[in-house]
Amino acid sequence: MERPTVLVIGGGATGAGIARDLARRGVDVTLVERDGLASGTSGRSHGLLHSGARYAEADGPEARACLEENRIVRRIAGECVRDTGGLFVELAADDPAYFEAKRAACENVGIPTDVVDGAAAREAVPELATDVERAMEVPDGVVVPSRLVAANAADARDHGARIRPHTPVTSMTTEDGRIRSVTLGGDTTLSPEYVVNATGPHAGRVAAMAGVSVEMRPTRGVMVSVEYAGLEPVLNRCREPADGDIVVPHDGEVVLGTTSVAVDDPDDYERADWEIAETVRECAAMLPPVADADRVRTWWGVRPLYEPDEAARGGRGISRGFHLLDHADDGVENCCSVVGGKLTTYRRMAEATADLVCERLEVDADCSTADERLPAASDPDRLDEFVREFDGQGPTDADLVGS
Repeated sequence: MERPTVLVIGGGATGAGIARDLARRGVDVTLVERDGLASGTSGRSHGLLHSGARYAEADGPEARACLEENRIVRRIAGECVRDTGGLFVELAADDPAYFEAKRAACENVGIPTDVVDGAAAREAVPELATDVERAMEVPDGVVVPSRLVAANAADARDHGARIRPHTPVTSMTTEDGRIRSVTLGGDTTLSPEYVVNATGPHAGRVAAMAGVSVEMRPTRGVMVSVEYAGLEPVLNRCREPADGDIVVPHDGEVVLGTTSVAVDDPDDYERADWEIAETVRECAAMLPPVADADRVRTWWGVRPLYEPDEAARGGRGISRGFHLLDHADDGVENCCSVVGGKLTTYRRMAEATADLVCERLEVDADCSTADERLPAASDPDRLDEFVREFDGQGPTDADLVGS
């Protein structure tokens, strides 16, 4: 029986980030993922590196966290990030008071902005809609999630962690308030000292194996990639969050997103044509040529929203902050779950989780992940080798990662 000190379940950005953080602190770690790395939420997102502007007026603390992590990820991740900038655009039909509220909130948070009129916005983006009244420049960017996740996993491996894609957890055994064993793929058994559940929208199912409850409210969202060359900044519709309010630039494509529809099963859900049509139509209100552009690929992602948080907030379920659930409070002392959050704040989620694990294990070591660059951060070819090593290709960046 293998006896890792910590078993991390889930090979998305957060799970890989936790494995990296713990391994750098000298903790013996095994990470398992049922598919290839980044096969879930991380690799099926729209890939936005948030500046925090999207949340500024609704959730100031989370906007500040996004801004801080945006700067850290740019510093450590190199070719895992594309520095595009972003525009929040106000159309003639949009409420100008909302624009002003967002601008003021960004200023309060510390997010740098620059407001330009419609003519200046169209000079920057020539095919922007003619009814754009004004736009606000913000420091958004684009993440290449396949590279980001694989680079975190590679750094964890380089510091002694075992990374095991295509290794599903099939059962757990608990006794006297502790997880005693975890079965992988039906025939391998581990006996970890501590278990971290970082499985995103599947967190409730995995937690149930340990006899604890994590209430999730997963929602699906569609992304549509179309041929369109030359867009530099991310385009965000400056209105209350709704379907089809973001256009994310890639090299010769743009990704249009997204919808938000509750699902019961994050593995088995409807993929509705109306979501595609609505997303394209709404995004075309900002950038009209995408309405008739050739579609390259379409995919859905599932957000790992935490039910108590969503119930408290109401409205359209936007994943804002994250939640670190210590299951010692539920009678299982060597297990925690981390849920919610977003790709931009993956490193902060990982640090908080690693802090808790180290406290429980009485490990006295500081986090270094905000200061140490990811391996091969300046070498896209090597980063893509990591992606292949861990079978980490997701649809979000299929056009940006070398095959």
